Amino acid sequence: MHGRLLLILSICLLNGAMAQQRKPPGEQRAFSATGYVRDAKTGQPIQGVNIVVMNVSKGYVTAKDGFYVVTMPPGEYVLKFTHVGYRPKLDTISLQKLLFREVTLEDDSKDLEEVVVTSEAPDRNIRKVEMGVSQLTIRSIRRIPPLLGEVDVVRSLLLLPGVTTVGEGAPGFNVRGGSADQNLILFDGAPVFNSSHLMGFFSVFNPDVVRDVTLNRGGVAAAFGGRASSVLDVKIKEPDAEKWSINGGIGLISSRLGVEGPLIKNKLSMLAAVRASFNDFLFRLAPPGLTGTKANFYDLTTKLKYQPSEKHTITLTGYVSTDVFKLPSDSLSGQEINASSTQFNYQTLNGALRWNYFVGRRVNLATSLILSRYQADLSAADSANAFVLKSGVWHRQLKSDLTFTPSEKHQWQAGASVIDYFVQPNTRTPGPNSNVLPVDLAREQGYELSAYLQDEWNLNAAVSVLAGLRYSALLNRGPASVRTYQEGLPREDESIGADQTYAAGKIYHSAGGLEPRLAIRWSVGEGRSIKAGYSRLRQYIQQITNTTAALPTSRWHLSDVYTKPQIADQWSLGYFHNTTDNAVEASGEVYYKTLTNAIDYRDGAELQLAEAVETQIVQGSGQAYGFEGLLRKNKGRWTGFTSYTYARTFLTMDSQFSAERVNNGRAYPANYDKPHTFNALATYRPTAWFSMSLNFTYSTGRPITQPYARARINGVIVPIYVDRNQQRVPDYHRLDFSMLFEQNPVKKKRNQSSWVFSIYNVYARKNAYSIFYRLSSRSGSDAYKLAIFGTAFPSLTYNFKF
Repeated sequence: MHGRLLLILSICLLNGAMAQQRKPPGEQRAFSATGYVRDAKTGQPIQGVNIVVMNVSKGYVTAKDGFYVVTMPPGEYVLKFTHVGYRPKLDTISLQKLLFREVTLEDDSKDLEEVVVTSEAPDRNIRKVEMGVSQLTIRSIRRIPPLLGEVDVVRSLLLLPGVTTVGEGAPGFNVRGGSADQNLILFDGAPVFNSSHLMGFFSVFNPDVVRDVTLNRGGVAAAFGGRASSVLDVKIKEPDAEKWSINGGIGLISSRLGVEGPLIKNKLSMLAAVRASFNDFLFRLAPPGLTGTKANFYDLTTKLKYQPSEKHTITLTGYVSTDVFKLPSDSLSGQEINASSTQFNYQTLNGALRWNYFVGRRVNLATSLILSRYQADLSAADSANAFVLKSGVWHRQLKSDLTFTPSEKHQWQAGASVIDYFVQPNTRTPGPNSNVLPVDLAREQGYELSAYLQDEWNLNAAVSVLAGLRYSALLNRGPASVRTYQEGLPREDESIGADQTYAAGKIYHSAGGLEPRLAIRWSVGEGRSIKAGYSRLRQYIQQITNTTAALPTSRWHLSDVYTKPQIADQWSLGYFHNTTDNAVEASGEVYYKTLTNAIDYRDGAELQLAEAVETQIVQGSGQAYGFEGLLRKNKGRWTGFTSYTYARTFLTMDSQFSAERVNNGRAYPANYDKPHTFNALATYRPTAWFSMSLNFTYSTGRPITQPYARARINGVIVPIYVDRNQQRVPDYHRLDFSMLFEQNPVKKKRNQSSWVFSIYNVYARKNAYSIFYRLSSRSGSDAYKLAIFGTAFPSLTYNFKF
């Protein structure tokens, strides 16, 4: 029934769009010039290019994929294309029919101006309707001092206001008071369930293939959903359709190699890039306690682009990554098994097939088939205690998006999507001679259906509105065996009733609802605007963990009869101000967010192998609020920005049953609550071939739970914990430095190369990741501080392209 309604909606929208194109008799006919604006050197689409029709002083802006539509009556026109960092270009066209043409812009190396954070048009932050949206190009990411020579997409996000992490080297990131699993991470449209290599030290995105990165932390468009906090959209660059090239780099941690070029010139092109790390030799030089440690990874990214005509574009994206991490002890296994060593193996496999159909001068249809699989293994090789613990998530999706631009005042978007989930929580298989018992948790299956409609309406030159409505629903399906619990008792193993069994394919539970989105922009003067927004997001799949940073083997769980979907409602208000020449930008945003059905774990929870996860977790309410300020300088030899964030996040887990309460039902800070964060990035570029960058970051320490007292029971000292997250680790601060040496662009050479020298943690601060206690019969307990990077880390990387 849901699928039929979505199909009817899509057909009606398409028919309506085509009907809108028919002009009534006597009305002057108009034609459109359409195409893409790309970087002349890399072929990458450029978003936010200003297009001015010189004859009539009308303006347009390119979309995210560089696509533009200029609609005018028949005649001769001169179009002017401008964008920060590129030379302006004039293009004379004759509109007598539908005209398709590609425009390339040359990089302007002479003025040395650098867009540090965003690749949008100079005043795009003032004119765009949505707020809480930041975009980074790979060129700006490369200016940030890297860790051990690794240019990192996710680490660069931590410089943006409203984005934090629970600790140095921790996997994932937190946005505006949300947990790490509340971020929808897309790699060319396919979801990524683990965005980190080496347990969180680096991200899975190869910088050589990334085109741009967009983080929606406040104004999430109606086209996106499924997570309660933010959307990180990482786009892969377009393969070069005219000439072949090879690029790569050699670094301390990993090395890279990529190739791209045309298989059929200007019709079929491809790119392939591999990155690999082999670091086992480094641990041979490490202290004895780290002997036997393994830490290596590889990832492969491919993309095919086929453009048989001006109206049709087909792309096929593939991605695979594998990590191996072996510890000389089982301190991270969570299995209560005495093993001499444990090994983590985790893999991501993604594929996305996209067909873009340019229906007409006002209508565009994009349809995608997406496959994503994440698998994680934990194993111990000891013969007596050997085991393999496996878990995984399978995501299969079909989606279609329609864009219709009836006039300059309106741009309609509509779409529908269906996702098929298959979740394997955990399966433990013992070795041939092992004493370990087998465990096989029941699989979880379900469909997530969604449809949306959105309109960007320019009421006048000063006021614009972006209004959208999304509907989403989760349908749980069998085979399944659902527990029941005795009425009037908490959900525990001791209160189990009779199980209810459902056959394969049977829909036994559903949940869903509407998700309204609204944003308003009001221009209050030249270079100044005020924006306000509201959004509701629903999340149906979550990562269940009771550790500060989720391990790769932490189980995923679908909402069901007992686990309700998380719902986030966010209100935001912001003021944005640019100087006359857009050289300096300043902005301030405040937000308030409520979270319904927030998830946390019970005291003493054992989540990994729990047969019924609802007996180990609790759900309640949450609230997050804060202020985000940004000051950025875009032009001159010195460029950069500073950002300050004040953010608070509190959870309340209350229930009629004491076993389902946390902190006796009182509010407490979330694990990722960090009130103050300050970041500063400065780049000095005196010449076209040399630049130097400095990065400083400071943040409040995250909450921890420390023993309140200790007791001696039968001669054994036992710590006593009272309230959760009432203490904090020490504050964090760090300075980084890097220098980039490139070839002089004035000297045109086919072969290009560059050197990057960097120092991470310049003054060698031992920032605390966590504080733990070791019980002692003499002193009672001793406190220890764990620092991930306790010294300065220099690195040197060589990059090449020919």
